[in-house]
Amino acid sequence: MEAKTLVAMFQDVVKKHGQKTSLMQKVEGEFKGFSYQEFGERVKNFALGLASLGVTHGDRIALVSENRPEWAISDFAILSIGATNVPIYPTVTAQQIEYILKDSGSRLVIVSTPDLLEKVLGILDNLPALQKVIYMDDGKTPKDFMLKFSDVYEMGKAFEKKHADYFEKAVKDVKPDDLCGIIYTSGTTGAPKGVMLSHNNLLSNVKAARSVIRIDETDSLLSFLPLCHSFERMAGHFLAVSAGATIAYAESVETVADNLGEVKPTLMTSVPRLFEKIYGKVIENANAGSPIKKKIFYWALNTGEKYVAAKYKGKISGGLNFKYKLATKLVFSKLHHRVGGNLRFFVSGGAPLPKEIAEFFYKAGILILEGYGLTETSPVITVNTEEKFKFGSVGPTVPGVEVKIAEDGEVLTRGPHVMKGYYKNPEATAETIDKDGWLHTGDIGVMDENGMLFITDRKKNIIVTSGGKNVTPATIENLLITSPFIEQTMVIGDRRNYLTALIVPSFPALKKFADENGISYSDVKELLTNEQVYQAVEADVKKLTKELARFEQVKKFTLMPKEFTIADDELTPTLKVKRKVVAEKYADIINQMYIE
Repeated sequence: MEAKTLVAMFQDVVKKHGQKTSLMQKVEGEFKGFSYQEFGERVKNFALGLASLGVTHGDRIALVSENRPEWAISDFAILSIGATNVPIYPTVTAQQIEYILKDSGSRLVIVSTPDLLEKVLGILDNLPALQKVIYMDDGKTPKDFMLKFSDVYEMGKAFEKKHADYFEKAVKDVKPDDLCGIIYTSGTTGAPKGVMLSHNNLLSNVKAARSVIRIDETDSLLSFLPLCHSFERMAGHFLAVSAGATIAYAESVETVADNLGEVKPTLMTSVPRLFEKIYGKVIENANAGSPIKKKIFYWALNTGEKYVAAKYKGKISGGLNFKYKLATKLVFSKLHHRVGGNLRFFVSGGAPLPKEIAEFFYKAGILILEGYGLTETSPVITVNTEEKFKFGSVGPTVPGVEVKIAEDGEVLTRGPHVMKGYYKNPEATAETIDKDGWLHTGDIGVMDENGMLFITDRKKNIIVTSGGKNVTPATIENLLITSPFIEQTMVIGDRRNYLTALIVPSFPALKKFADENGISYSDVKELLTNEQVYQAVEADVKKLTKELARFEQVKKFTLMPKEFTIADDELTPTLKVKRKVVAEKYADIINQMYIE
């Protein structure tokens, strides 16, 4: 019988793939893992340990941790006894953690590192509903309200001796409509809202994704996107587990490049920022090589372009096939090696993927399948597939999901993937889901004749110039970041008479340019204010946007001295620029660009 809940699905997988490696992490310099059988045992013991603490059906349990096996164990354990997981990004402030714990009414909180434990201990006096703190890593000497993660396992084993059938009964008592998570949005336009997702919401998305994405027990994944984000939780966690695949957790965002080579995954979910960084590094290395190496690189890229065009037509000549194999051996094999050598495809989500970058990877023989969705939609609405993909689009709808475009261009969706609502916020729920069940995404898009959806921008991000012209900044930004000189950018111009941009440059590329042109500088500030350096970036900006309408072209820009970061609250956890935050933070710099 087909599983109706995530925990029933998990139990089926444990029985079917018991001896297969489930989760892996780096221990003493080497990735080590344990079987699905062991995974199931740990989930059971931890779930019973929670039950021994009085956790019952409907309780909210918060989880503040980076990606690691204990996150996955905690998640399935919480769900197995009918409780609700309230995942919290480990990068947020203590005040944000306090808000979520208080709003959700969480009874327990599970934390990973000593630093996160300190954050929680610092706000305890403001959280009367919080009864216990469970911590994964050894920190300070525990107080009576604190428990080690390993102790909860032992409590579970002792609990089972007195309640032999408790776990099996609890799993059976979980219903498809029960809440499996309350995920709080980033709250850039106000207080965070808790998105309520049921077992049926996420399981329907898992099943829909499995029907169009090829994944099975032979696959392995490298997980680095935050598991508290709905994209990674569904695709890199529930979907992977449902197939009996192996999940390896990256040590950190900074080590992803190294971990790719160690784990050699067959599949991987990511956000566009990773591809942008890889692309930038490849182009930078190619341009830094000798004239002959540079010539070979661009010959290979040109060959890849011809090969892809011929492949679309279904007519690849023997000569072109030979040239492409040679290009792969001489050039593209290095990129394949960089991503582990075994990759079948990437799945990209969380932000728009620049079409040019997707095409670049495909010319090199690496397919990136871009998808689209929201936390409120569990999250996947559409995704490109190996059989049906178009770069620049986010693909066709997944089975069981409806999409339509409203008169004003907004994308609406309906189906089993749509959230139950916002926690304790019926007004916001009614504003987002209409009486006919259509969820208003806030994104502007178009559907082509082949059913492929194209997202142009967020409705609230649309720039309306003082001349009344509508501009989608994402389109321009995606062009600009293909420059080897540009790392990040944000286009500005709402109610202004022309567009400007904040540009975070690729500092290695600028320094290399300065060295090659005999430009001396004592620090980054002097480098960025050098007229010759500015003109080099300006030349790329003009070249990349020359096909756009005049009102869409960036007239002025400022080179920023440092990257936008999560730590400075300038990026979301999925590495999207927080436009409102950045605009307010650098208002003086922006206004200066509009002084004639």
